[in-house]
Amino acid sequence: MKTSHPFYSKMIFFIITLLFVIQTQNCFSQDAQWRGPNRNGIFHEKDLLKEWPADGPEVRFVAEDIGNGYSSAVATAEMIYATGTKDTLEYLTALDHKGVIMWQKPYGRAWDKSFPQARCTPTVDDDRVYVLTGKDVMSCFNANTGELVWQVDLHKKYQSSWDMFGVSESVLIVDDMIITTPCGETTTVLALDKMTGELIWQSESLNVHRSNMSPLAIDHFGKTYFIGASQTHLMGVDVDNGDILWRYHYNFLSDKNENTTIFTNTPIYRDSCLWISNGWDVKSVRLEIAPDGRSVKERFADHTFDNQNHGVVLIDKYLYGSNFTGRTTGKWVCMNWHTGEIVWIQDWHNKGPILAADGMLYIMEEKRGNMALVEATPKEFKLVSTFKIEEGKGPFWARPAIYNGMLLVRHGDVLIGYTIKN
Repeated sequence: MKTSHPFYSKMIFFIITLLFVIQTQNCFSQDAQWRGPNRNGIFHEKDLLKEWPADGPEVRFVAEDIGNGYSSAVATAEMIYATGTKDTLEYLTALDHKGVIMWQKPYGRAWDKSFPQARCTPTVDDDRVYVLTGKDVMSCFNANTGELVWQVDLHKKYQSSWDMFGVSESVLIVDDMIITTPCGETTTVLALDKMTGELIWQSESLNVHRSNMSPLAIDHFGKTYFIGASQTHLMGVDVDNGDILWRYHYNFLSDKNENTTIFTNTPIYRDSCLWISNGWDVKSVRLEIAPDGRSVKERFADHTFDNQNHGVVLIDKYLYGSNFTGRTTGKWVCMNWHTGEIVWIQDWHNKGPILAADGMLYIMEEKRGNMALVEATPKEFKLVSTFKIEEGKGPFWARPAIYNGMLLVRHGDVLIGYTIKN
């Protein structure tokens, strides 16, 4: 029997491996968007520093005057983008990789009530960048020049409805659509053409208010679903037509019809399950989605790992993040994804944002800006390096981001770039 040449055998193995890698990547991956390529706080950087100098990693730049905001910065090969509030307007700022502002463009009236700062993290798709104001005006800009491509006032056109914090959503792109959750009397979920802003479909109205959560898209049993939220319910939506397939009541309102918690965290999806958590001593829940995508059921609930609004990361089979022990206090927690077992709890300053890259956790406590590099291990809270961020003002709520060996930390109207790669 004739055997294959070793070269062809290696080529076949390489092609099969490559196809497997492509298939297993999230099909909605975009490098420059909320919480990283897959909206889960995981950045795919490699060969990053495993330890920082005593006074922290090298400062690459400090950029001021980007406007106040709790939103994250994102980066592409050409630019860094951030949103911010100046006076009564929200601005989109584009900077080069040295932190020099290349252009700034206003895109609508800012939220002016509770915590009036920009919350939308820009989403970049090819040569376009998308943003949403705190009063529900969606804009598409040319990512290179800052020229306005199109703009839609969702509040005026679709009668959107929000709660005491206005609109906090970061734009989600699925194929040729932007899918968003304006809620209100006209609709609950909308799909707009990403090139023109024209309506593709709109769901039925549930006559509810917006949540403060940024949605995600999942590939579940070979079909795409939109996972979004109203003020009170998580929901699954068919992206082909906008049908709302299921709702899960999670945030319960007070007798005065006000929030008792705040629906903020983008869920984590794996193994047909969603993990949702929003602090305030409210249970965190793992939901299992039915194979046909039309219903969910509770797998387990947990009252220890109640992450407030800072996000968590799932690495291998463990969740990492902070919990809620009080309005301004919290600890750091590791939980087994499959069982819900809490494997460690650690005091370290306070609760705060988290991201992960190259086997390490990057954590930042919200009150004083202490930041740490922690080994991502379920064995223990293994602190490696730490430093304190001195620039900017206000709470440290903006989620950091990583791009091409650069750590981007936003604090108030300041953006700091750190070099975290040799």
